[in-house]
Amino acid sequence: MHPDDPSDQKLTVARPTTRSGDVTSTERTIGRHRAPDPPRRALLGSTPIRVALATGVTCCLGLAAVATARGVEDTPRPVEPLAEAVADRAAIADGRASRSLDRDVAPARVVPTPTASPTPTPTATRKAPKKPVKPRRPRPVAGLDQAQMDNAKIIVDVGLELKMPRRALVVALATAMQESNLYNLASDVLPESTRYPHQGSGSDHDSVGLFQQRPSSGWGTVAELMRPSYAARAFYTALNEIPGWQDMSVTSAAQAVQISAYPDAYAQHEDRASVVAAALTA
Repeated sequence: MHPDDPSDQKLTVARPTTRSGDVTSTERTIGRHRAPDPPRRALLGSTPIRVALATGVTCCLGLAAVATARGVEDTPRPVEPLAEAVADRAAIADGRASRSLDRDVAPARVVPTPTASPTPTPTATRKAPKKPVKPRRPRPVAGLDQAQMDNAKIIVDVGLELKMPRRALVVALATAMQESNLYNLASDVLPESTRYPHQGSGSDHDSVGLFQQRPSSGWGTVAELMRPSYAARAFYTALNEIPGWQDMSVTSAAQAVQISAYPDAYAQHEDRASVVAAALTA
């Protein structure tokens, strides 16, 4: 058989144990002709993977921060004791009330600095009640002393209260100057009269007071007549009962009231009585 005859030539082809459609895969298994393995890149060396990993880490850190913050917010805060809170509210409300009538529903708590001095509230300082002012005593005129001038003022004040004219004031003052020298006199005949405030005593029957009016004649009780204001009122009342007294002289008007044993004695006091009346009604 000819070696070139295809029909008689049987060849046994050695088949590789590992099949591969890749031509180079056969060459990799052959001796020094094996092609070197392609270089492998490290897993973390890939740029897309780096970006993905960095993004994941950032997200994780963000979620952790949110969770931490929420945990802090959810942590219950210490509650101020009720008594202290009410006391603080009351103190703040009082402070506001001392400065303005406009109040907030829930005023903010104000903590004073250590160096700030507390401002006193109007309720903290109370003014002492004022003492009643004593009326000023009139300055004596026309040769009178202070006691005489004080009695003259009572006579004039009562006349003004009764709306008596100036001439009536002069008649009353002249009468008291003649009868008692403008002193409130008790009576030696009436020991009771000495139990009341007086500035001397007389002995003309039971006559007492500034106008020497007699209790036995119906002018009033001893206690009443020893009060200068009552005695003056009684004199003006009697003067008003005399018809036409306004047209009379001072002496005649005074005598019509007093019915004295010395009817002309009142005229000597008219000038001084006019000076005193003018001073006390100026």
